[in-house]
Amino acid sequence: MTHAPDATIAAQTSRARWALVSLFALLGLMMSSWLSRLPSIRAGLGLTEGLLGLVLVVGSVGSLLVVAAAGPLVERFGSARILHVSTVGFGTALTLLALGVQLGSVPLVAAGIFLNGATWALNNVPFNLESAAIERAVGRTILPQFHAFFSVGALAGTGVGAACSALGVPAAAQLGASVLVVVAWRVLALPPVVARASVPVAGRVGDKRAARTGLAAWREPRTLLLGVVVLAASMSEGSANDWLSIAVVDDLGGSEAVGAVVFGVFLGSMTAFRLAGAGLVDRWGRVAVLRGSALVSILGLTTFGLAPGIAVAAVGVALWGFGAALAYPLVIAAASDDPVRAAGRVSVVSAFASIASIAAPPLLGFVAEHLTTRAALMLVLVPLVAALLAAGRARPLVPEPAPAPLVPAPPSSPEDDDRRTPVPAPAGTHDPKEPLS
Repeated sequence: MTHAPDATIAAQTSRARWALVSLFALLGLMMSSWLSRLPSIRAGLGLTEGLLGLVLVVGSVGSLLVVAAAGPLVERFGSARILHVSTVGFGTALTLLALGVQLGSVPLVAAGIFLNGATWALNNVPFNLESAAIERAVGRTILPQFHAFFSVGALAGTGVGAACSALGVPAAAQLGASVLVVVAWRVLALPPVVARASVPVAGRVGDKRAARTGLAAWREPRTLLLGVVVLAASMSEGSANDWLSIAVVDDLGGSEAVGAVVFGVFLGSMTAFRLAGAGLVDRWGRVAVLRGSALVSILGLTTFGLAPGIAVAAVGVALWGFGAALAYPLVIAAASDDPVRAAGRVSVVSAFASIASIAAPPLLGFVAEHLTTRAALMLVLVPLVAALLAAGRARPLVPEPAPAPLVPAPPSSPEDDDRRTPVPAPAGTHDPKEPLS
C-alpha cells in the first residue's frame, strides 16, 4: 500500500493552500488599511492632491522596475528565498512610511511607498506561482479563491482604517502597528508555503540559464497577448477603485455616502464571483470564461456609462464587478501552465498590470477633467475589447509527446506489426480535441 505518501502530500498541500489564502488576505488588509488614511497623511504632510498623486505614482514605478526581474530571480533563487526577502521588504517599507508620517517627511514617505511597490512586485510572482502549483495539485480550479481573499482583506482593511480614524488613532501609530502585524503574520503563515515551494522542480531553481529563460518570455507571442488581457483586467479593476465613487458624485448627483455604497457593490460582486465562479472554469473551460468575463465587463461598464440614474448605474456596476472578477487569476493560471517557464511568464504578465497602474490614472484624469468622469471610464472599453480578442491564447498548453525511439525494434512476426507503438506526432502539434484559436 502506498497511501501514506499520498496522504502526506495532500496534507502538505492543504496546509500550504490555507496559509497562502491568509497571506493573500493580509496583502489586501495591508494595502487598504493605510490607503484609507490618505486624507490624514496628506494633511500631515501638507500636500496638495496633485503632489499626493505624484507621491503615490512612485509606488507604481517601484513595482514596474522590479517586476521584470522578479521572474528570473525566482527561477534563480527559488520562491522560498524571495518570500523571505519580501517579508523584510514589507516590514522596512511600512517602517519608513510610519516614520515619514510621524516626522512629516515627504522623502521618507516616498521612499516607503517606492519600497512597498517594489516588494509588492517581488512578492507577487512567487505568490501567484505557488497558488497555481497548489491548484494543479488539488486538481480543480481554486486560484480565483486566493484573489477573492485579497478582496476580503481589502474590505476588512478599509474597516480597520475607518475605525482607527473614528477613534482618533494617529496614522503613524496605525502604520507602526501594521509593521508588527505584517511581519508576525508572515513569519507564522509562510512555513507551510515555503515547505511546499522548496520541493525541487526540474529546471526552475538554481539553473544558470534562469535569467535568460525569464527574459525569453518577453519574446513569446502567447505570453504577450496574455499580458494584454491582464492589462485590461488591471485597468478595469483599477479605474473602478480610483474613479467610480467620484463618477457617482460628480456625474450622477449622488452623495459621498452613495458613491461609497456603489463602490461597495463593485467590490462585493467581484469578491463573490471570485469565491463562487471557479466552478464555471471547470465546466466551460478557461477561454470561454475569459471571453464571457470580457463581454460582461463591457456590458456592465457601458450600462454604467450611459445610465440615466443611480439605480441603473448600480446594476451596471454589479455586472462590471462580475466581469472583472476572474480575468487576472485565470491569466496567471495560463501563464503557469508550464511549471519550468512559469516564473518568467508570470513576471511578464504582471509587468502589464504595473504598466496599467502607471498609465491609466493620468490618462483617465486628463479625460475626466475635459469631459466627464463617466466618459473617461468608457475608455476602458478599448482594452476590454482587446482582451476579448486575445482570450483564446489562454487555452491550456498541450504537453509535448514523448520522443520516438531512435531505432525501433523490428517486429518478430506479422502480428506484431499491428501492436507496434505508433510514431508520435512532432513536438508542438495541436491536440485535435482542442479547437484552434
